[in-house]
Amino acid sequence: MSNPGEAKEGKRVPIEDQYLDHMNSELIDCREIIYIKKISAIELPTIFPNGNWIDLAVARDTGFNPGDFVLFPLGFAMQLPEGYESHILPRSSTFKKYGLLHASSGLIDESYCGNNDEWLFGAYATRSGEVKAGTRICQFRIVQIMPPIKFVEVETLDNPDRGGYGSTGR
Repeated sequence: MSNPGEAKEGKRVPIEDQYLDHMNSELIDCREIIYIKKISAIELPTIFPNGNWIDLAVARDTGFNPGDFVLFPLGFAMQLPEGYESHILPRSSTFKKYGLLHASSGLIDESYCGNNDEWLFGAYATRSGEVKAGTRICQFRIVQIMPPIKFVEVETLDNPDRGGYGSTGR
């Protein structure tokens, strides 16, 4: 295990900028800081060791009927690091347990960061139900925004064809 204040590469990092990787019993350098403001959350985002996605829980009991578009309050506002955006998706069990389909883009950009910019999870209900406060319903990850790009029109792409739409797994 690394010494407190020392990252894997031997570079010193303040202890408050590290977390313990429970799978490997090592201190890991946190390179990005995210500021979060609790609004009505029972549970703030849950970071699991070695996870690439962070679970989010519903802030208050929320009922729904078939055909409803439901905005589940997640109970917090967050300031993403500059140059990043968040992608929110349902957990793998969300449809099976609740009959909810993700019904929004799931994209939150870095400008959505004010005191009252509460994160929400939008879903379409296929059946009646209720999600209780504190239930983990969706997950998110942050990704760097796309760098500036340029399109260049060409006559041909010199790559092998994969077979067109729907060809994977044939």
